[in-house]
Amino acid sequence: MRVTEFWDRMRERFGTEYADSVARDQVIGALGDRSPYDALVAGEDPKAVWLAICEHFEIPVRERH
Repeated sequence: MRVTEFWDRMRERFGTEYADSVARDQVIGALGDRSPYDALVAGEDPKAVWLAICEHFEIPVRERH
């Protein structure tokens, strides 16, 4: 997954305004107690970050595409 696809999925799932807030403010244990944004900046795979968000927010598997 490319970073652009990550952001597309974030906006689709959380909406344009809230997606940025989730990415910058939500600390997720599976990302080393970092925000998704910080994990991406550190070079984490966007797909791994997306899946960590899905787990954290309990997004159903069928909706994770």
